[in-house]
Amino acid sequence: MNNKRPLADLLRPASLKDYVGQTHLLGESGPIRHLCERQQLCSMILWGPPGCGKTSLVNLLKEYWQLPVLYLSAISSGIKDIKALVSTTENDLFKQQKIVFVDEIHRFNKAQQDAFLPYVENGDIVLIGASTENPAFSINSALLSRMRVFTLRALTKDDLAELMDRALSFLNEQRERTNNSEVAIDEPAKQLLINASGGDARRLLSNIEVALSLLPNSANETGLEQTKIVLSKSIAETACGEQVGSFDKQGDAYYDTLSAFHKSVRGSSVDGSLFWFARLLLASTDIVPICRRLLAIASEDIGNADPKALQVCLNAWDVYHRVGKSEGERAVAQAVIYCALAPKSNAVYAAFTQAKLLAKQHADAPVPFHLRNSTSSITKDLGHGKAYQYAHNYEYAFTPQQTYLPDEVEMTNLYQPSDRGFEKQLAQKIAFLASLTTGTTKS
Repeated sequence: MNNKRPLADLLRPASLKDYVGQTHLLGESGPIRHLCERQQLCSMILWGPPGCGKTSLVNLLKEYWQLPVLYLSAISSGIKDIKALVSTTENDLFKQQKIVFVDEIHRFNKAQQDAFLPYVENGDIVLIGASTENPAFSINSALLSRMRVFTLRALTKDDLAELMDRALSFLNEQRERTNNSEVAIDEPAKQLLINASGGDARRLLSNIEVALSLLPNSANETGLEQTKIVLSKSIAETACGEQVGSFDKQGDAYYDTLSAFHKSVRGSSVDGSLFWFARLLLASTDIVPICRRLLAIASEDIGNADPKALQVCLNAWDVYHRVGKSEGERAVAQAVIYCALAPKSNAVYAAFTQAKLLAKQHADAPVPFHLRNSTSSITKDLGHGKAYQYAHNYEYAFTPQQTYLPDEVEMTNLYQPSDRGFEKQLAQKIAFLASLTTGTTKS
């Protein structure tokens, strides 16, 4: 097939019934379906991962609303392009409302986004922005308040299988017109192509195109007695190439993956922890944020239940820098497994959070005189350090009657150790010290 247009463009849906996926938006009770059928205009943000059908959806809205579309790409356009486009709308003799479609709208800065505000406000344009980033963080609030946000999802395997069948039918029709043999895709190749696409329709169709370019045009060229050419798993593997993670290192998908990694370690899932760690590496994530996250886990989710976890993570990070990437990644994987299987406790995290809150509530509370240093004769005369009890002069290096909080702060037990790992021993120590304070120690 010599058509220069990519397969993804050739297969764009002409009506709602041809659209694959996003049934929550385009199904019988879907909000965008209602907008189409009622020809109800609405500025909107289409938020979703690459290849989920954002541009195809805009083309459908154009047909249903019967409005011209002016296209802008936030990657290659600036404030001058926006002004030129707006002036085209203002100078329209017929004052026909237009759709302005901005691809990757999150890449526009605040000033560029603000340029659309008056025209969206007075209805001169229907603004549709496509974004792979969370609009709550990437679109300024003034513009966002004037637009509806619709969340598109990555296509399911069933969606992709349906799209593949459509693509194959379309391609075979094209091949028949040029007297080329029919192409079939065997089941292992289908599954590989679907899995390799990661829910991205554009990637799926692109891989199919590459795979077809590796096939002969006719069955006779294969040297086998067959009426059709079969696209095998080995050809599909060649077409797909080496798979890499699809997320932007500053995007939501990146932080979602990092969150999945953290939650897997916290949840003591070794398989989940290693899987998400490997996914981060597959996407060429720098080791620094991964090791930082491990250290955070060691203090936030493990804490004193296993104090060694912090050192294990630090050692793994050090090994990575000493021996390099290949061997170093194994050392970090070792730390990942250790943290996943370590006893868990957030008692340190909870105690420190409460301590910060308590300190904020009593930010001006003076230090008790007995805890102050007597640094001069003046401070000594004022009573600094007076009545201080030196802990090492007492049994167990503990002074039961001495207080360590400001007078107006009530005694509290900020640290509540769990009964897991080393914290079980710490809980016993706290109970023992409490018994010394109350005088209930058994002799």
